[in-house]
Amino acid sequence: MTHHPRRPGRITFSLLLCLSSGAQAQSTDALPQITVDAQGPAQLQNPVSVGSRLDLTPLQNPASVSVLTRAQLEEHGDIGIVDAITRAPGYSSLGHPGNSGSSLSVRGFTDTTSVMRLYDGVRQYGGVGVSFPFDTWSVQRIEVLRGPASVIYGDGAIGGVVNVVPKKPTRGKIDNEIEATVGSHDMRRLGLGSGGAIDDMLSYRIDISGDRSDGWVDRGNTNNLSFSGALRLDVNPDLFLQLSYAQGHQRPMRYFGTPLVDGVQLPALREKNYNVGDSVIDYRDRWAQLEAQWAPDSDTTLHTRFYQVNSNRYWRNAERYSYNPASGLIDRGDATEIRHDQTQTGNTTDATFKGRLLGLQNQVSVGFDISSSSFKHTNNTYSGSVSPVDPVSFDPGTYASPVAFVPRYRNKAQQYALFAEDKLELTDAWTVLAGLRYDHADISRNDLVDSANNFDQNFSNLGWRVGSVYAITPELSVYGQYARAADPVSGMLFLTQANSQFDLSTGRQLEAGVKQVFWNKRGEWTVAVYDIRKNNLLTRDPGNPTLRQQVGGQSSRGIEASLALELARGLQLELNATLLRARFDNFSEAVGGVAVSRNGNLPTNVPQRLANAWLGWDVTPAWRASAGLQYVGQRYADNANTLKLPAYTTTDLALRWKATAATTVTLRGNNVFDKRYFATAYYTDTQWLYGPGREVQLSVNHRF
Repeated sequence: MTHHPRRPGRITFSLLLCLSSGAQAQSTDALPQITVDAQGPAQLQNPVSVGSRLDLTPLQNPASVSVLTRAQLEEHGDIGIVDAITRAPGYSSLGHPGNSGSSLSVRGFTDTTSVMRLYDGVRQYGGVGVSFPFDTWSVQRIEVLRGPASVIYGDGAIGGVVNVVPKKPTRGKIDNEIEATVGSHDMRRLGLGSGGAIDDMLSYRIDISGDRSDGWVDRGNTNNLSFSGALRLDVNPDLFLQLSYAQGHQRPMRYFGTPLVDGVQLPALREKNYNVGDSVIDYRDRWAQLEAQWAPDSDTTLHTRFYQVNSNRYWRNAERYSYNPASGLIDRGDATEIRHDQTQTGNTTDATFKGRLLGLQNQVSVGFDISSSSFKHTNNTYSGSVSPVDPVSFDPGTYASPVAFVPRYRNKAQQYALFAEDKLELTDAWTVLAGLRYDHADISRNDLVDSANNFDQNFSNLGWRVGSVYAITPELSVYGQYARAADPVSGMLFLTQANSQFDLSTGRQLEAGVKQVFWNKRGEWTVAVYDIRKNNLLTRDPGNPTLRQQVGGQSSRGIEASLALELARGLQLELNATLLRARFDNFSEAVGGVAVSRNGNLPTNVPQRLANAWLGWDVTPAWRASAGLQYVGQRYADNANTLKLPAYTTTDLALRWKATAATTVTLRGNNVFDKRYFATAYYTDTQWLYGPGREVQLSVNHRF
C-alpha cells in the first residue's frame, strides 16, 4: 500500500477554510448552547459514559471512575494516549512494540485481556492489542474505570476500562485551532482542528495531526498521522444522527529493549538499538460509525450505533537480544515477520427509561451488543537469527529468515450480548444499582497450514454487579459494590486449539469508598478500597510440566486516593496515589522441565506503589507555570521475583505565555532531571525497555 501523508493534510485544511468562511455567515442565535468540559477541579458531578448507561456522575456510581478533561490534557502536555492515561489513579503502562505500545496495568491485572480500551464507547474485540487511537490532539476527554466492568462491556475487563472520547460536533459558531511544536530529537508536530454549526441542523468536527521524531535511541525514528471527522444532523430537538470516521497511520520506534549484561543494565548501552537496520513496524487503523439517538420524551432515550473497525499491523524485526559472556557479544534472534489483518462489524443498541417501581423513582437501561470479527495472522513462525554484534559499536545488518512469510491461520468470532442495568432510589439519599450482562461468543479457527488444528468453540458468561450509594449530603457520598466478571485465558482471536479447551477465567471484586465535592466546588477527593480475586488461570501441571491445567488463582487488595483542589484563584493542585498488594495464589511454571510454584509472588510488570502530582499557577494573567511528578514503584521482570525493575520518579515542567487572547506559547521540559528508568520488560525477563530521557518542546497554539 502506498501512503501519501501530505494529501489528507491539504484536503482537510482546504475543507476547514471553506467550512469556516461558509458557516460563520450563518446566524446561530437560535442554536443550542455549546457543551464543554468544566474547567474547575470538581468533576465528580459531571455525567460520564464509562461504567454505566444510565448517565450517572462519578458521585452517583458505586465504582471508581475518573475523568481526564481536555483542559487537563492540554495542561499536562501529554501527546500520547497511554502517557495521558497513566496520570489517572492506579494506571501504569507496560507498552512495547509487541502489544502496539497500548497495554496497561491496573489493580494488579495487565494487558488487553484484563484491561480494556474503548474508542468512543466501542471496543475492538479479541484482545489482539489496540493501535488506535494513539494521539491526544483529537481527544475531548479520557474516562477511566478501575475494577471489573464485564457487566457493561463484556469479558476482558477484570482490571478496568479506559474510554477515549473524541472531540465531537458542537452547536455554535465555527472555531478553528492550529498548533505547531518543535522539540528534542528533531521532533516536529502539527495539529489542525475545526468545528461548529454549518446551519440550523448540521454541525461538524474535523481534527488532523502529524508528528515525526528521531527518537531517544539509535535509529529510533517515528512518523505518525491521525485524522478524525464527524458530521451531525439534528433532525429535531429529539432526534440526531451522526456519522464519524477516524484513521491513523503509525510508524513507531523499532526498539525492543536493551539486554542485561552479567545480570545488570549498563548505562553505556542506554541509547543502543540492536534491531536490524531494515526493520519495520507499521500500523494502519480505520474506524467508521453511524449512530442515532431519539428521545421522544423526557423519560425515554433510544440509542443505536453501527460501526466497522479495520486494523492492519505489520512487523519485521530481530526481537530477541541476549548477552553472551563467552564471546562478549550480543546474540540476536527471533527474526520475526508478522502481519495482522483484523476487521470488525457490529451494532450496539440500548434504551433507557425513567419511571417508578413500587412507588419509588427508578431508571432502567436494556440493550444488546452484536459483532462479527475476523483476524488473519501471517507470519514466519518467528524463526531466524541475525549476526551477533559488539555491545557498543556495530553494523545493525539486515533482516533474514529461513522460513516463508505466509498466512498461518484465520480466526473468526461471532459475538452477541444482552444487558440490563437498573437504578432504584430507595430514598432521596439512598440508591441501589444492579446490572446484568450475558455474553456468548462462537470462536472458530481455520488453520491455513494444517487443518488438523481447526476448531469451533463456544464461550458464554453471565456477569453481574450490585452496588449502593448513600448521599450523606448532596456533595458527600459513600458507596459499596460487589461485581462478577470474566477474562479469556488469552486474546479470543489468538486462541489456539489447546487454549480453546479451557473455560473463561472468572473473578469477583468487593469495593467500598467515599467521594466528596467541597469548598464550593473548588475541591474534590475520593478514597476507595478493594479486594479482587481471579480464578481459573492456566498453570503448569505438577505431575507433567509440559501440560497446563486451569486451577490457578491471582488476587489483589489495595487502596486508591485522589485529590483535586483550587488552592487559590489560578492555583490548582492534583494528587493521586495507589497502594496495592497483588499475589499469585495458585500458580506454577516450568523451569528446566519441572513445575515450580510461584505462590505468593507478584505478577510481572505490576507496580505496587503509584503516585501522580501536578501543580499549576497563574503567575500573572499572561503567564502560567506548572510542574508534575510521576512515581512508579518497583516491579518484577520475572515470575520468580528475582529481577527487579527499579522504582522511578520523573519531573515535568511547563511555562505558558498567553501572547494574545487567541495565541499561546508553551515551553515544556519532560523528565527534566534526565532520570534513567525502565518502562517495562519485553518477552524475555532479561530484555528491558528504557523510557525517554530529558526532552524539551516549544509549542505555539492559535485559535480563530
